[in-house]
Amino acid sequence: MGSLSGRRVVLGVTGGIAAYKAVEVCRRLVDAGAHVSPILTDGALEMVGATTFSALASEPARTSLFHDPETPIPHTMLGQQADLVLICPATARIISDIRTGRSADLLMATVLATRAPVMVCPAMHTEMWEQASVQENLEVLEARGVLIVPPESGRLAGGDVGHGRLAAPETIAAAVTRALAPGDLVARRVLVTAGGTREPIDAVRYVGNRSSGKQGHAIASEAAARGADVVLVTTRADAAPAGVRVVPVATAAEMAAACALEAPDAEIVVMAAAVADFRPAEAADNKLKKHDGVPQVTLVPTVDILARLGEAKPAGQVLIGFAAETDDLVDNASAKLRAKNLDMIVANDVSKPGVGFEHETNEVIVLMADGARHHVPLSDKRDIARAVLDAARARLESDPEKQEQE
Repeated sequence: MGSLSGRRVVLGVTGGIAAYKAVEVCRRLVDAGAHVSPILTDGALEMVGATTFSALASEPARTSLFHDPETPIPHTMLGQQADLVLICPATARIISDIRTGRSADLLMATVLATRAPVMVCPAMHTEMWEQASVQENLEVLEARGVLIVPPESGRLAGGDVGHGRLAAPETIAAAVTRALAPGDLVARRVLVTAGGTREPIDAVRYVGNRSSGKQGHAIASEAAARGADVVLVTTRADAAPAGVRVVPVATAAEMAAACALEAPDAEIVVMAAAVADFRPAEAADNKLKKHDGVPQVTLVPTVDILARLGEAKPAGQVLIGFAAETDDLVDNASAKLRAKNLDMIVANDVSKPGVGFEHETNEVIVLMADGARHHVPLSDKRDIARAVLDAARARLESDPEKQEQE
C-alpha cells in the first residue's frame, strides 16, 4: 500500500513551460497509490499532450468543461470526489483566477466546486514572480487556506537564471503526501539516522559497508509526511528526502556527535544507519601509493552510538535500533534489544533475496521490549517505514511517563 493509497488527487496543469515537469509529478503520485485525475487547460495543451497524462494517470485527461462522455457536469463530479486539487504548474493567470473566482475553464470550475484543499505550485519568470500583484494574490490565497509550494531559484526558460522555477517534482509529491497523510505525528520530534559510515584509510580510501541509506530515508520521509519535525543524520545527504532537516556526516564519530546533540530533544529515535564497528587506528592525510607496498591497517572499535543513546535515554523517549543479520536473526536481534536498552528493534536477514542493503524492498521482524513481535513481509521500504512508525507511535502513546508529561 502506497502512502497515498485511496486518496484522489485532481492534477490541474496550466500553460507554463514547466508543464512538462507535471508529468513526473503525476507519475510519483500514482506510484504512491493516489488516484490521479488530470485536467489540462488550453494553455497546457500548447506545452504538453493530453495523451501523456492519460497514459500515466488513473483516468483519461480532461480538457474541456463540455462534451464529456462520462458526465455532463465534470467539474462538480471531480470537485466532490477530490481529496486534494493540485495545480502544477500554477501560472500568474490561474493564481489570479483562484483569488477572484473567475470560472473560465474546467480547471477553475473544479476549483470552485470543491471543498477539498487546493495546493498551487507557482512557476514563472522572475519578473512575473516579483510583481506586487502576484505576491498579493498569493498572500490572499494563503490566508484563505490555499497551500503554496514555493518556487525555487535556478535556470528558467530562455536561458535566464533566477527565482520562479517550479519546485522539484519530489518536493511537490512530498507536499501532497504531507497534506493527505494521517497527521498522527504532528509536532512530534523524530531523529533518524541513515546510510553506512565511511572510516578513512587515507585521503581516498575508506572502510565501509553496502548500506544505501534508502530505508532510513524512507522512514524520515514517512515521518515528515505524517507531520513530524524530522532531523535526518545521514551519510547520503545528496539523496535525502524533502521536508526534513538534514545533518550530513561521514564517519561514526561524526554521527555520534550529531546524535548526542539531537537525540535528547527527540521523542522517537530511529537508528537505521549501518555504523561501522571498526575504523583504522590512523588515517593517512595523503593517498597511499601501491609502490610503497601493502599498508598495515590496524583496526580499532568505533563508538557504540546505540549503546550510548540507550544509556542516556530520556524518560518517555522511544529508541529504535536496527539489526542486519545473516543467521539467528531473532536471537541476535533480541540480545541487542536487551543489551542496549531499546524499546524496539527492526531485524532483517540481509542474506535473503531483495532484503536490506541496496534494494528497494525489505523484509523485517519488529521486536518490542515487552516481547511482542510483528513480521512485515517483503515490501517496499516505504511500507516498512510505515510499519516501524506505527509501532513507534503506539509505544509512545502507551508510555505512562510520556502521557504524564503531556
